[in-house]
Amino acid sequence: MRRDWFSKRTIGSLVDERVSRDGAREALLYAGQRFTFSELARDIDAVARGLIAEGIKAGDKVSLWMLNRPEWICAALAVIRIGAVLVPINTRLRTEDAAYVLAQSESTALIIAAGSGPVDYLGMVCELLPSLGTSGDGISGPRFPHLRHVIVLGGSPLLGTRAWTGLLKAGAGVSDQVLCGRIDAVDPDQTAFIIYTSGTTGFPKGVMHCHNIVRNVIDRANRMAITPADTILMYLPLYHLYGFSEGILMSMVTGARQLVTATFDAEESLRLLEAEGATIVDGFDTHFKDLLEAHRRRPRNTSSIRTGILAAGMLSSTAVAREARRLFGDFLSGYGMSEIGVGAALSAIDSSEEQCTEASGYPAPGYEIKVIDPETGREQPVGVAGEIVVRGYMVMQGYYRKPEETAKTIDSDGWHSGDIGLIRPDGHLRFMGRYKDMLKIGGENVDPLEVEAFLLAHPAIHAAAVVGVPDARLSEVAVAFIRPMPGQHVTETEVAGHCRGRIASYKIPRHVFLVDEFPMTGSGKVQKVRLRDEARRRLGST
Repeated sequence: MRRDWFSKRTIGSLVDERVSRDGAREALLYAGQRFTFSELARDIDAVARGLIAEGIKAGDKVSLWMLNRPEWICAALAVIRIGAVLVPINTRLRTEDAAYVLAQSESTALIIAAGSGPVDYLGMVCELLPSLGTSGDGISGPRFPHLRHVIVLGGSPLLGTRAWTGLLKAGAGVSDQVLCGRIDAVDPDQTAFIIYTSGTTGFPKGVMHCHNIVRNVIDRANRMAITPADTILMYLPLYHLYGFSEGILMSMVTGARQLVTATFDAEESLRLLEAEGATIVDGFDTHFKDLLEAHRRRPRNTSSIRTGILAAGMLSSTAVAREARRLFGDFLSGYGMSEIGVGAALSAIDSSEEQCTEASGYPAPGYEIKVIDPETGREQPVGVAGEIVVRGYMVMQGYYRKPEETAKTIDSDGWHSGDIGLIRPDGHLRFMGRYKDMLKIGGENVDPLEVEAFLLAHPAIHAAAVVGVPDARLSEVAVAFIRPMPGQHVTETEVAGHCRGRIASYKIPRHVFLVDEFPMTGSGKVQKVRLRDEARRRLGST
């Protein structure tokens, strides 16, 4: 019998495999609630049955908009398990951001938590869908022609929506035969989820992936030696590929349990780490800066930490990575992005401190990584910076409904391009920054063109250019240079007011400078390098 050297499997099959091996073991702790793998699988299938009863078909897009919690995990795995396509929505997005994702993804259903603290998610959905609460005839409106279902966890019942409890109740009538039929029909090569990430066109792009992320996680679990004896501290947002892969999927692949928090809070994370003996901690340098500061204020016993991934390589992250390794444990460095997977490159347990703090990992199995001269396309010599290009089994299927953008970022030979870096003499990659003007604010990708387009909707703004400047905590923050309409004046407070509640808070420019004109190239493009220098000069930064 012919066998593939790496057996294909679906994300949904991981649930059954884990129950058969570790059903009685603890899988998840959230806000004092503990779940075994068997209990989690039971709840996943309850949601899956409910979605089938609701009429969700294979291939339907299902958007999920809620903070980390057990229901997020159950909904996400249930959607993928029955052959629908998961579309996680960043919980920091607001009305216009979320509206774009819902419409562009052609989502059939939206699952939300009614609210979290001061954030009224149901209120925002009602703003986007005025028919909700006014009629029992369902969802209507030209803006979202594909949307048919809004499922709400918590809050008061509202006409036109389906309560979470009602979804589960309806699903009780779906037979085992029907559920198993849907699970067994899933093709591991079909699209499983779409992660939205800001691109270079000024609008978010939906990155399509199939079930081959399972191999990606298994390879990383083996390199990191993660087993059922491990406990993963998961404060990263599950809507990010980072949190989704290193939390939910890593737990299902290995049997390690998760300590899930709704959001990131350094003090609470250290308390939970100490109380539960977490062994795996992942994050960006922003998270580790806060953890280190919290530990200095109130030291905790962190001796249980064994390893984790702290993305490194940029000069701004090296000092943090070194201190984190000294105080917390032997963290690895890695390189990835939504388009190519989390672990395109990763260091090893026995890599040196220098390799784990000044480099971004060694190419993972199934990946090819090289650095080229972007002008000629020729491969750069070792140690010479250029454009990082990646080829491998987990390069995305493409951007959803954006074939031209897909063709721009993946060439005919399958190489994906984007960032700046170099290959070191030891074969490790060093990520040095974004090749284009993408900003990285507290771990979030922000496309300046998207922010500029939004700023131009203000009646007093004639032109806008957004650049990033260094920030001690968030790595970068956005700065906007604005040319007002003739005879108009706009203040930083007015700009913030224009943005607040309509775009994510991290996208809002931290500083606003008024200018009479922009530095331009001979071809008519804004010279953002000069604007970045000007922003640093005005802010007194280097």
